Amino acid sequence: MPQMILPLIPEGVTEISEVVCVSRSGPEWVYFIGVHPVFQHAASDRNSFRMITAQLCCQGQCTQAEIVRAFGVSKKFVMRNVEKYRRGGVAAFFEPRRGRGPSIMTAEVLAKAQELLDLGHECKAVAQSLNVQFDTLRKAIAAGKLKVSCRKSQSEQGEHGEPAMPGMLASDKSTRSEWDAGAGEEMGVACTRPLERVMASLGMLPIGAVMRFEACRDVSSGGVLCGLPALGENGLFSHLQTLPALSGYYVTLHIILTLAFMALGRVRAIDRLQHEPVGEWGKLMGLDRIPEVRCLRQKLAQLCEREAIKQWAGTLSVEWMQQNPELAGMLYVDGHVRLYHGDMTKLPRRYVSRQRLCLRGTTDYWVNDRLGLPFFR
Repeated sequence: MPQMILPLIPEGVTEISEVVCVSRSGPEWVYFIGVHPVFQHAASDRNSFRMITAQLCCQGQCTQAEIVRAFGVSKKFVMRNVEKYRRGGVAAFFEPRRGRGPSIMTAEVLAKAQELLDLGHECKAVAQSLNVQFDTLRKAIAAGKLKVSCRKSQSEQGEHGEPAMPGMLASDKSTRSEWDAGAGEEMGVACTRPLERVMASLGMLPIGAVMRFEACRDVSSGGVLCGLPALGENGLFSHLQTLPALSGYYVTLHIILTLAFMALGRVRAIDRLQHEPVGEWGKLMGLDRIPEVRCLRQKLAQLCEREAIKQWAGTLSVEWMQQNPELAGMLYVDGHVRLYHGDMTKLPRRYVSRQRLCLRGTTDYWVNDRLGLPFFR
């Protein structure tokens, strides 16, 4: 009777070397030497993976190159693990990470700062008395290490003597960036109002998101707010009822404001918004963020239905002429050539002065008053 020869490598596993192999069974990784399991860890346990692979290399069961080929990791990754195992052994992979403790806001400084804040001193005065930067103290308050007392000094009260709201400190850009990134794990980047967004998706927010402005510091592109009164004076928010009513989180006013801020911020294309800090732009509108590119395109398509935009622009043009009838006696007509580089339509040739060539395209005529202010196109 012939003798049965047992295999050295079990079936359904990945070979690392001639005697070492690994198998993934659900969420667990099992390592074999021959047919005997010798180690097991969770697939997400990175420290155990580093330890066992380094141990196999140091014991001569496999080479570093075989670990690289079997798991697809880098050579430097394996070399660092082997060096760490030789210096500290197994315990070196499970030691808690050593951090550099607080160098400025130590426990003693925090205790003194909290004592002064409880007495009602201003944050700036507390920072000066402790010889720390005001931003450092403000970040400690935002992180919850310090609490601002409801007792405020007279200088922190409002113009009419009412006390300021406790804890209303202006957030800085770095803190807001952390909040926006943290919200991206749930609903999206800078979506810090999940309840309102869920209500809007269920049709329970008929007027759209409420515009609430918060105390913020160093907001990106904050200078565009200086041009908003001039746009409002020229009718940006007038006759919006002629446009189709939008439903959801973003309504007509939000879309018009977004386009106005894009024009003031020299963002010439909607696609460029994906490269802008959407959370910072949202703070300028009293929202958590501006709409994403796809959402903005959908909202604009709804606004442009039934030539509503032309009707709105025509209404504004009539209003501008009626406000300054003496300027409408002499009009300035300016032609703008839009080039066409396709081959689907045979457009006539237009002279392009900036290129000194006759190219195919269309011409838009802008009609302005004698001061250069637009009437219609």
